[in-house]
Amino acid sequence: MRIVSVEERAVPIKSNISNAYIDFSKMTASIVAVKTDVIRDGKRVVGYGFNSNGRYAPSGLLRERFIPRLIEANPDDIVNAEGTNLSPENIHRILMSNEKPGGHGERTVAVGTLDMAIWDAVAKIEEVPLYRWLADQYGDGTADERVFVYAAGGYYYPGKGIGELQDEMKSYLDMGYSTVKMKVGGVPIAEDLKRIEAAIDVVGSGRNLMVDANGRFTLEQAIEFGRAVEPYELFWYEEAGDPLDYHLQSELSKVYPQAIATGENLFSVQDAENLIRYGGMNPNTDFLQFDCALSYGLVEYMKILDMLERHGWSSRNCIPHGGHQMSLNIAAGLKLYGNESYPGVFQPFGGFADTLAVSDGYVALPEAPGVGFEAKNNLYELLKTL
Repeated sequence: MRIVSVEERAVPIKSNISNAYIDFSKMTASIVAVKTDVIRDGKRVVGYGFNSNGRYAPSGLLRERFIPRLIEANPDDIVNAEGTNLSPENIHRILMSNEKPGGHGERTVAVGTLDMAIWDAVAKIEEVPLYRWLADQYGDGTADERVFVYAAGGYYYPGKGIGELQDEMKSYLDMGYSTVKMKVGGVPIAEDLKRIEAAIDVVGSGRNLMVDANGRFTLEQAIEFGRAVEPYELFWYEEAGDPLDYHLQSELSKVYPQAIATGENLFSVQDAENLIRYGGMNPNTDFLQFDCALSYGLVEYMKILDMLERHGWSSRNCIPHGGHQMSLNIAAGLKLYGNESYPGVFQPFGGFADTLAVSDGYVALPEAPGVGFEAKNNLYELLKTL
């Protein structure tokens, strides 16, 4: 068993939307195809992967370091002990060989992109959906048959007013979502409060609404905003300040009594553990949003889950960022709380299987082997071009 080749290409996911920090007009993502010599149902097994939105395509790192490292590896070193399948753990060690610890940078995205493709190939070789493979091999043998998902939207863009925001929120409810998220921090607080109140008018309660500041606030602004939105009893208040400012997070946690969410921009188990140690987060109320596709992949993500358990946290505290099928499989197979969803943006990467609609805020997974990319036609058509 060997990897025959690995292909990569940067593709645009540009959009005129923006959050409190960046616009997405020039955003790109890497797509990869890991081609094996394994044949299933008369076809070569190919594992596909891509990086989540919010980070640019790590093409240089993939082509110059990580893909050559994988291709040059001894075939015996990339398989499991039985020699019957690829070993994501062994491959992770190969990819990270000769890499210094710390200063993780964009290499986390490059490795996470390849990792997704490896897991897709592994489950295809086993001829099972990835979430069932994860439940059997790494979980308790049972998987969640449906996963809670929320609709992430509410972005700023030119000409978008209160009416357009409400129409957007209503469209998510019509799609079957019960909980939605909107961006804040890009306009003065008074204006954001009007937007929040308009969204609540549509979704019915603050418990059905999340707000995301994308790390925009200083400590003083974060506390001011938290006090302003506290009466709404929101589902959560997300990423108020810089993701590495654990002092800000800790101080905010002392005065904001309701659920806080953060972690989508922490890309290693050590950064995640520092958040748990020093960020003042509460395992009884708060949510963690680590995204495997941005943080060295599922191999690293499972290390994070082990770390959380040691600190008294549950996998049910986790709702990954990214809105993609890889995290959906992890949520079902390893029993997370749920998964983000992008029904209106970041296509074709956002969203799930074409034939499985969201109902009452939950979505099922296809029985297709692997991650299930083949069940999402517009994404699969793009991936096949590799």
